[in-house]
Amino acid sequence: MRAAVVKAYAHPSKVPVVTDAPEPTPGKNDVIVDVYSAGLNFFDILQAQGKYQNQPPFPFTLGAEFAGRIAADSPIPRGCPYKPGQRVFGSGQGTYADKIAAPWNHLVPLPDNMTFDQGAGLFVTWPTSYEALVGRAELKAGEWLLVTASAGGVGIAACQIGKALGAKVIAAAGSEEKIEVSKKYGGADYGVNYKNPDWQKEVMKITGGKGVNVIYDPVGMIRDCLKFIAWKGRAIVVGFAGGEIEKLPLNLVLLKNISIVGIHWGAYSKHEPEHMTVVWQDLLKLLGSGRASPVTYTNVYPLERYADGLKELEERKTWGKAVVRIREDDTATKAKL
Repeated sequence: MRAAVVKAYAHPSKVPVVTDAPEPTPGKNDVIVDVYSAGLNFFDILQAQGKYQNQPPFPFTLGAEFAGRIAADSPIPRGCPYKPGQRVFGSGQGTYADKIAAPWNHLVPLPDNMTFDQGAGLFVTWPTSYEALVGRAELKAGEWLLVTASAGGVGIAACQIGKALGAKVIAAAGSEEKIEVSKKYGGADYGVNYKNPDWQKEVMKITGGKGVNVIYDPVGMIRDCLKFIAWKGRAIVVGFAGGEIEKLPLNLVLLKNISIVGIHWGAYSKHEPEHMTVVWQDLLKLLGSGRASPVTYTNVYPLERYADGLKELEERKTWGKAVVRIREDDTATKAKL
């Protein structure tokens, strides 16, 4: 079996795809899934180097998001609603591989109107953005939302969800190209380039001097964003893709009466598993309504080049959700036979 196996901590560029990896052994509540597409995430880069909060024992296979089909020879645990051949998306350790063993309760049926590539980027990014804005920030219609790294996977999802909730969305990105992507695919109303020295003043001008009600930040830019946060604003800590864990001026938290909240979607499985079901029900309704739709990067990488995709992600060259295609979708071929 092909797989990107980490035997010692290293940058993904030093972690090759082997062809003799053992096929996964399912646990009591696992099913075997033939992986069709896998989502690329920044934390995969950290995990390969031993810098992530979740570090499996050696050897381990990289990747955490995927879409595929329940394998024909998969066991079906008691209570599992899935059948061999069924299209699903979900999460599990080791998605950069031909097959994965994943807990069946970490899977969701892939909607018929979505491709495997689109499904590969759903499980982590979309509920993260949805719970961040709805559950943690309680974003309301008419409020101002600013999204940093707005053209990235979670960023475009946040822009779309913000628009669906009736917010006025400002896309913040590091290039004019990514601002245009955020407007075209994310539906953002305005865009600012945070490499410009006066970008904070530009945000204040856009909001008529009122400032932003909600900041969605997967980069580690909240300190800079506090310069334009509104009274009773909410700043959401999503991640630190910029590489720095910030130290914040808490005097501004006091003076502006603001809240700084975190979103760690993966931890809900431990602390609030029942809430995850509610989020997925609401999120699938939103996606089914057509008011939001997964966006995938134009370059789709084969498994053997997964590290090239992560490198482009690390260098911030990608937009939307970058995806590795493990195998081609044979649905159309079968339909013609």
